[in-house]
Amino acid sequence: MAKGRRKKSKSKKKNKRSRKRWSQRVTETSDALTLEEGVFKKNTPRAIAASLKRSADASRRRKSDPYRSAMSMLVFYINRAGKGLSKTRKQKLEKAKDELRALYDKD
Repeated sequence: MAKGRRKKSKSKKKNKRSRKRWSQRVTETSDALTLEEGVFKKNTPRAIAASLKRSADASRRRKSDPYRSAMSMLVFYINRAGKGLSKTRKQKLEKAKDELRALYDKD
């Protein structure tokens, strides 16, 4: 075999696909919060923040305080979905961070 050339294995192809969707799996099966269906698709930043707050407050599996868990999940979603979000959608999600801070009195 020539130097620098390696055999491609079928397992790499599968691994690449599974690595690509790891963030989707985390969002759907997170052990930190059980999110409401479609939480990030709600129409207003206030509705998104309120849903995250309800989920964080109700969760007994989280490792940190509810505010931190909710904000982490929101930031995670924004960062991982970033390229695929429209400008208006991203603005709503960014405003949801401010709403979440207000709901937890973290201004």
